[in-house]
Amino acid sequence: MDKLYWLDKIKLQDRAQVGDKAFYLGKIMQRGYPVVPGFVVSAEGLRQFLATLNSTSALVADLPYSSLHLDVANWRQLQQVAGRLRQEIMTGTVPPEWVNKIFAAAKEWQSSYLILRPSLALSAITPGGGNTSGLLDAIFCCCEPEAIAIGLKRTWSQLFRARSLLYWRRMGVNLQQINLAVLVQPVENAIASGLLYAHSSGWTIEATKGLGIALSQGDVQPDVYYIQQETGVVLERHLGNKMLAYGFAHGAAMDSSKLVITANNTDIVTYVLEEVQQKQYALSEEYLQQVVTLGNQLVSEIGNNFTIKWTISEKNPNPTLHLTQVSSPQSAIPNLQYGYATPAIIKGLGASGGRVTATAYVITDTHKKPEQIHKGVILVAPTITPDWLPFLQEVAGIITQRGGLTSHAAILSRELGIPAVVSAADATVLIQNGERLLVDGDRGEVYRIRGGEKPVEGETPALKSPEPTVPPSSHSHVVPQLPMISTQLLVNLSQPRLIEPAQSLPVDGVGLLRSELMLLNILEGQHPQSWLVSGRQAELLEKWTEQIIQFARAFAPRPIFYRSLDWRSHELPSGQHHQHSVQNSPLGERGTFSYVCNPAVFELELTALAKVQKAGYGNVNLLLPFVRSVAEFSFCRGKVEQAGLTQVPQFQLWMMAEVPSVLFLLPEYVKAGVEGISIGTNDLTQLLLGVDREQGQITTVLNERHPAVMGAIAQLIQMAKTAGIPCSICGQAPAIYPEIIDQLVEWGITSISVEPEAVERTYKAIARAEQRLILAAARKQLQD
Repeated sequence: MDKLYWLDKIKLQDRAQVGDKAFYLGKIMQRGYPVVPGFVVSAEGLRQFLATLNSTSALVADLPYSSLHLDVANWRQLQQVAGRLRQEIMTGTVPPEWVNKIFAAAKEWQSSYLILRPSLALSAITPGGGNTSGLLDAIFCCCEPEAIAIGLKRTWSQLFRARSLLYWRRMGVNLQQINLAVLVQPVENAIASGLLYAHSSGWTIEATKGLGIALSQGDVQPDVYYIQQETGVVLERHLGNKMLAYGFAHGAAMDSSKLVITANNTDIVTYVLEEVQQKQYALSEEYLQQVVTLGNQLVSEIGNNFTIKWTISEKNPNPTLHLTQVSSPQSAIPNLQYGYATPAIIKGLGASGGRVTATAYVITDTHKKPEQIHKGVILVAPTITPDWLPFLQEVAGIITQRGGLTSHAAILSRELGIPAVVSAADATVLIQNGERLLVDGDRGEVYRIRGGEKPVEGETPALKSPEPTVPPSSHSHVVPQLPMISTQLLVNLSQPRLIEPAQSLPVDGVGLLRSELMLLNILEGQHPQSWLVSGRQAELLEKWTEQIIQFARAFAPRPIFYRSLDWRSHELPSGQHHQHSVQNSPLGERGTFSYVCNPAVFELELTALAKVQKAGYGNVNLLLPFVRSVAEFSFCRGKVEQAGLTQVPQFQLWMMAEVPSVLFLLPEYVKAGVEGISIGTNDLTQLLLGVDREQGQITTVLNERHPAVMGAIAQLIQMAKTAGIPCSICGQAPAIYPEIIDQLVEWGITSISVEPEAVERTYKAIARAEQRLILAAARKQLQD
């Protein structure tokens, strides 16, 4: 490490050594904008450190120059390699002269704490710089030599996390091509932190109390302000759900009785906001206008479309607004090429995260599905029903005009890992077939690619966000420093191709195996009844059984809760031969009522489950959907017994708790033989509040956090505890609104089941919730 690069002196030729984040901030700082001072430990510093590692491992010996040809499909091997590499880095020694130089420079700020921000230079080798959002985290440390050395190693080691290695490999990037610098800055407690998304059509500001960690980790739902850019007028504001905040323990805003978690050997703690603070906006009018003013000033520098991260430092007597990150999709920062998209042409709801660029395939009539769709396109349609699943396996992105965050388009895209925007008004009108688009599933935006270049037929889309690295569960080799959780964490699945990556997730089993989506892979576009009518019952039974066995084999001995068929009548595949169906109804003869009306398909389904048991797999339980009455459940239980399923001792018969009548009838259901319930928040919400989950704009206001829905969930958990049966939750609520996990754990939920993409953040949220309960109980015991 020859020298440190100071932000206010960074030049264009330094970009490869300081990385894009530091380069942007340096350029903006040099133009007089409020950026916290800082210096950069160059990318060459990391290479020199790696060269000092004295390891006998061949894997580590040539690390600075290794391309690490890993089999990224082998998740366990990937985790093992990542763990070994990071261990080697963390046990290495940062040269003392480096540490002393950094410490001497940082000491001039007279700050107790530092933030180490990873700053990558990838744009030279990946289009648009690649989407590395969330790949590398900022690290906090005390301003002390030993802490600085550990902080540097923790920052560097993130290059070799499993999700990072997966990303580099899929992007075709060798490690020697990666320039990772570290931006070092002083950090203080913050009154508030957040983001400003600036667009030509309007601005959005997100804000939360304390340090920005709460936002980056998804611990809170921020306050949101919609701003008219020309006037600075606040058009609309929505109070978020901010139970927690992060800060340093010495801060004046801290109440020692509310401190909860100390993390990573620093004095950063999570603290619970008082109820009155939770009901307050994070930004006062004065600070809100400061953020708006800063945004307006940046317009003259980098155009109308950009994103900034900001923080208001808690300095006495004058709190100060600072920029912490600047990015622009219009390449407007001088001498930089940040991206290649024009301003967003459509704004909807971000239903499934990630960014992807590909050619649009527009369908205006969902009743006339095409015979095939070119692989790798962005599908644009009015709406999507479950029988579109075979098409969705091939697409790179999804845009729908209708649909909320719990619509089928949203659920399917999250499970398949496809970036998606729903409730995108007029999408099929504004987007032309064959256009090149960028879909941002995180922000709910669609961009038209600048330049109008002709798309290449079958072009491979840009890489979507990599699968998350997740902490181990009780079924894995446990890393000691990671917390164990008592609440069971389960995963929702339906697609056999997702079995392998889901196997290695830290889950206790499959909480929801969606049979209707699983079955679409083998039905050839026909309803099961059509197979029976045409004499293909034996063939369907064999295929059905094999599908279930794939999941049972992969997760054994972990339990699987198989939900029997639950098609709403307007979602049924063609050729249904079902005389009683009410077309285009959001309810129709769905769930167990359809079994009473036409038991033949249900009986075949139970026969398939019995064959799975006879094949030696006793870990599959049955979850009955959309149960409207005790009589329906009793009818189904009789069929289950006739099929011989109850002869296996560990078999359990559960029901979905999603029709509001269960709030009044649960004791009767238990008497009739219900052995557990799983709360389906998607249907429970729409039936309690009278909203259709396919209507996106309504569901952004009337959703699972509504007091009536939360009250119903609390009541169901309590009733299940009283009845002595387990209570799970498998709807989208915990994944979309992780802040409610605190309440679920406190109320005594037995298990939480989420999509694979939400496992990591749900695991962390459960761990924090359980730690808070333990801490509260300990304090109460001390007081008593």
